[in-house]
Amino acid sequence: MSPAVILSPRDETDAAEIVRDALGSRQGLAIVGGGSRAGLGHPATVNHGLSTGRLTGVTLYEPSEMIVSARAGTPLSEIDRLLAEGGQMLAFEPMDHRPLFGTSGEPSIGAVAACNISGPGRIQAGAARDALLGLRLINGRAETIRSGGRVMKNVTGLDLARLCCGAHGTLGLLTEVTFRTQPKPESSATLVFRGLSDRRGIALLTQALGSAYRASGAAHLPAGITASDALTLLRVDGFAHSVVHRIACLRTLLAAFGDADLVEGNQEAAHWRGIRDVSLLAEPRARAVWRVSLKAVDVPSYVDALATDIAFAHFYDWGGGLVWIAVEDRADGGAGPIRQRLTPFGGHATLVRAPQDVPPHVRRFQPLSDGEMRLSRAVKASFDPHGIFNLGRMYPGR
Repeated sequence: MSPAVILSPRDETDAAEIVRDALGSRQGLAIVGGGSRAGLGHPATVNHGLSTGRLTGVTLYEPSEMIVSARAGTPLSEIDRLLAEGGQMLAFEPMDHRPLFGTSGEPSIGAVAACNISGPGRIQAGAARDALLGLRLINGRAETIRSGGRVMKNVTGLDLARLCCGAHGTLGLLTEVTFRTQPKPESSATLVFRGLSDRRGIALLTQALGSAYRASGAAHLPAGITASDALTLLRVDGFAHSVVHRIACLRTLLAAFGDADLVEGNQEAAHWRGIRDVSLLAEPRARAVWRVSLKAVDVPSYVDALATDIAFAHFYDWGGGLVWIAVEDRADGGAGPIRQRLTPFGGHATLVRAPQDVPPHVRRFQPLSDGEMRLSRAVKASFDPHGIFNLGRMYPGR
């Protein structure tokens, strides 16, 4: 259920006091950030909301050390502007869910850490979890915990920080996060191949990514997603002379797949923004949207098998190892065939956008085995024994 009251602490001490009060009265709390990702996961079973909206501000930025620390409610746009001024960026390219959910809130840096939000840059830079150096967290006992550090040389508690990254706020309230940054590339260009089938497109991406030419983005868009022809995209960035050299080498390496156009500037940025934010599948709004991850070599076979069960639109990111699928007019949002066909391949599927008519029993996150669920519940109990935070957001009782 939605929280009736939203509590907005002024600072970390105030937040801990709110959690202490909730603990005493056994009142559940739903963590609320900028509101842009409100549709992600199951609605939490809670009494009140706990907002990070006033927990804002960059607390440390050291360009020479390539680290940035900020309070959890700090808008991601503020972080991006600050890093751009220093010639740096968050290289994992966190996805903006607003086009998909139709929300108007402001994405926060805390949500990026809480939900492990990444984008096409993950193929080279890793996920948000890989760039997370440290965090501050209030657990379900109203204790403030510092995990990880602010420099690469101090990684005490780093595994604990990465455990919380992707827990969707079920382990506690993040109050501050620290990320590693990377230099903003001097130049960027994307090769666009046209008219390839899914299998040929994935074969091209696999060959390119197995080479020494370091693509920072790799995606295949079947015909009809953005154009009448299928588009297969390879992004290369870095120093300008290196980009020119690697583009030329990739053209030679991939000559068997045909000629490729070269796009740069605003046109290139628009391509990758659409892939990053999955805006390519945002309409119509009635469709369920899934994020399916498995080995790239298995994806075409999986998609072919799924096509015998249901109709869907889709595209591939990260060299094909990630496929975004939009399904319309299914009572279960497509969960049955999507997960059944996935079983032989060993991947996982997340229902990122669930239409209102999809029943609550359809799991948004990949169902866990009995052993995994026991472990997950034990972790939740160690951080939040009384189920104060985001109860039910990911799994029942979890």
